[in-house]
Amino acid sequence: MTAVSLMLLAGANTNALIGGVDEAGRGSIIGPMIVAGVSLGRSGVRQLRELGIKDSKALRPLSREKFFGHILELAHSLCVVKIDCCEIDRYVFFNGLNELEAKSMGEVINNIRANRIYVDACDVNLDRYLASLRRHIQLPQPRLYCLHHADCINEVVSAASIVAKIIRDREVQEIRKKHHNIGSGYPSDKKTMFFIKKWVRKYKSPPLFARRSWKPLRIMLERQ
Repeated sequence: MTAVSLMLLAGANTNALIGGVDEAGRGSIIGPMIVAGVSLGRSGVRQLRELGIKDSKALRPLSREKFFGHILELAHSLCVVKIDCCEIDRYVFFNGLNELEAKSMGEVINNIRANRIYVDACDVNLDRYLASLRRHIQLPQPRLYCLHHADCINEVVSAASIVAKIIRDREVQEIRKKHHNIGSGYPSDKKTMFFIKKWVRKYKSPPLFARRSWKPLRIMLERQ
């Protein structure tokens, strides 16, 4: 797990800051998962709301890039953590993907320094996920709110989702520059799965930027 970006404005009053945390690429079979957190003052939240900020999945790529610029201008702090495929595999093989996400979100929360933080929860059990998050957060503990679909209902989590999506897309684009025709990177994409199938057939092992713990890839490897 690698923290790829961290900014903090000195002297910020953390009691006046609202944080949001989200991820991008959890379900992908190619590329890293990105967890991002951002904290904003009330005026920053109001400005994003007036600009019409939405969950990253509801925005076109150009709109995401535009919002990304606004978020960087308005944020008091921002932290991004990248989780590579090998670490994802290590957790998934022991059914621990939710724990890995909680650990990564905990690292982000430790760095964005907000007093009140909203998190897009991956676990169906919100109380269980909240308890898992708290195990990875250093004292003093912020006020945490775990929500389903938080990226759709909370502007600061929407901002975090945009940051995570932008960074994730850039990571995938770097892979695409070296290896063409990888598709979107998701198992539902026929182009992605055809690329992986050809790679496995040729090299008898998956590429390092693919998640061997994902069932479609496990099946391919078992058939070799």
